Amino acid sequence: MEEQSQAYILVVTDEASNRDDLGKILQTEHRLEFIPSGAEVVNTVLERKPDLILLDLRLGGTDSFNLLQKLKELDETRDIPVILLTSNASVEDEERGLRLGAVDYLTRPFHNAIVTARIRIQLDLIKHIRTIERLGMIDALTDIPNRRFFDMRIKEEWRRTYRHKSCMSILMLDLDNFKKYNDTYGHPQGDRLLKFIGKVLMDNLHRPSDMAARLGGEEFAVLLGDTDTAGAVKVAEAIRRDIESGIVYTPEGEPTSITVSAGISSIVPAMNGDYMDLIQQADKYLYVAKENGRNRIAFKGQGPAA
Repeated sequence: MEEQSQAYILVVTDEASNRDDLGKILQTEHRLEFIPSGAEVVNTVLERKPDLILLDLRLGGTDSFNLLQKLKELDETRDIPVILLTSNASVEDEERGLRLGAVDYLTRPFHNAIVTARIRIQLDLIKHIRTIERLGMIDALTDIPNRRFFDMRIKEEWRRTYRHKSCMSILMLDLDNFKKYNDTYGHPQGDRLLKFIGKVLMDNLHRPSDMAARLGGEEFAVLLGDTDTAGAVKVAEAIRRDIESGIVYTPEGEPTSITVSAGISSIVPAMNGDYMDLIQQADKYLYVAKENGRNRIAFKGQGPAA
């Protein structure tokens, strides 16, 4: 949500009057989507990640409180604010909705100024939170997530992958001879190179769930959900090739380049497993890649691969 006018609001209601009234009030400033069935909500939210959800308490065939509870139990949707739509909610209903995680109520008949103000409050709050998260979790030099963000995301991905009984992979990457590069060209040029590395990593990630992070210095990590070793090798090899062939010019126009080594670890999380084991295994294979000549990847069962 880069601007408030670009907010994507999902409205869950099966009443035509709600669609008409809210459309008139909101559609000039926001991007709205209306869905009539509670059965569609969770999958739609997981797929499209709206900025805000307006959920009608009076949904035919659906318990809206149960639906709200499901949204707040899922890691992927719990932080999306939900405003409940109601006609004559009792104090008990309001208390229950707020206790389950709703942020506010809108009562019919809808008044333009009240609807606009309450939605603006939530969207401004989202924008503020995202700004804080960005300042605290993005590496200032490369503009990709930092170690703090990585630690948070790998915990979330571990839980999600365990629930889905799928495989997740991690790449640990380290630039080869970066100290020598810095000594030769100077730290400002080293910073230019690190920015280039960040861009290469992002250019090779094509799914919203994938992420790259700078862990510190010349060390990077890539987290790949729903990806086995074979899939991770393809991503790692594409990154290795792009870094090897990339040229980063000095201010004087001198071409410079570097290579990278990577270790890969993949796992189907177990109930009593620890994601730190995944990281340690990837670190182990990164060391193998370095010991076997650098500019290569290494992983279980196949050793180093150039």
